[in-house]
Amino acid sequence: MDLPAHRLRLALIFGGRSGEHDVSVVSARSVAAALDRDRYEIVPMAIDRRGRWAEPDEAARVLAESGDRTDQVLAFSGGVKLDPRLLEDAVDVAFPVLHGPFGEDGTIQGLFEMLDLPYVGCDPTASAVCMDKALAKRLLVQAGLKTPAWVELDRESWHAAQEDLTTRCLGLGLPLFVKPARLGSSVGISRVVEPSALDEAVEKALNYGRTAVVERGIDAREIEIAVLGNRRPRASIPGEVVSGHEFYDYEDKYLDNSCELLAPAPLEPEQTAAARRIAIEVFSSLGCAGMARVDLFLERTSGDFWVNEVNTIPGFTSISMYPRLWGLTGLPYPELLDELIQLALQRHRGCQAEASHPSR
Repeated sequence: MDLPAHRLRLALIFGGRSGEHDVSVVSARSVAAALDRDRYEIVPMAIDRRGRWAEPDEAARVLAESGDRTDQVLAFSGGVKLDPRLLEDAVDVAFPVLHGPFGEDGTIQGLFEMLDLPYVGCDPTASAVCMDKALAKRLLVQAGLKTPAWVELDRESWHAAQEDLTTRCLGLGLPLFVKPARLGSSVGISRVVEPSALDEAVEKALNYGRTAVVERGIDAREIEIAVLGNRRPRASIPGEVVSGHEFYDYEDKYLDNSCELLAPAPLEPEQTAAARRIAIEVFSSLGCAGMARVDLFLERTSGDFWVNEVNTIPGFTSISMYPRLWGLTGLPYPELLDELIQLALQRHRGCQAEASHPSR
């Protein structure tokens, strides 16, 4: 791969203020272990739960610790305000491994843009769109893609017009899934099978943010596809998640082994082709670049695919689907990281060229 001759100084940024802080740390450790040290000089940058950036030595210590468990208590001894010159002067490219708000939502991507720093993953707009489940759904529908029917609500409207909103939500039909609108890793999600349980589920979701999505449940298989690329994205073979719980929740993903991850997914050839095609359509329709994991539902009765959600910084832990699916598609983890970094550099060069030749 056409990488610079010198070792690239790569800022590996992890931790963060979201509820997925611990998952981010584990993902970053996996990335660090797979990066080719002959090609990259890793500059670890850790952010604690309060948004403080750890001192460099402390960040390196946290990254070097072993362990895949996400229930570890990780505390930084200090914490400083970020000096943007550290990113400008000390690194060539940034690799944010920050899941959820304040990392996957376009915030840190905006910082990279201001600093004119190449970075792995989607730009601020696509990151923000994909992080907001309701906004992403509206754009998917506009693009002609199928996504389960939903009701969007916020804390103020729920408390002011709870009876009307309850009627609208129950009108979708049971079961319902209630989700925080701007959170990932299945944090804060509830499955509602009785009308009386809706209020508690909504309050739970709103504890994680100002807005929530109430979505019609579909009797479906859960299919995941890894997408990679900029203007010509390609899709991995699909995988399937068989949950050990009522649905694929946070514990399934990170805390126990009750779910089964099937890779490749046992699909018919035409289903595999359709899933890959839809994943690329979703990726392009939402303006994604670099990487994303597209999660689909395969409805059991109709055989139709429905778009569930898009993760612009998917998990990179030892059990995460994104690197696993690419490995089975013929792209091993270290080579996947090389390509992601190359895509970041290519996009940055393209943006610089566009900026130097503005349209008149």
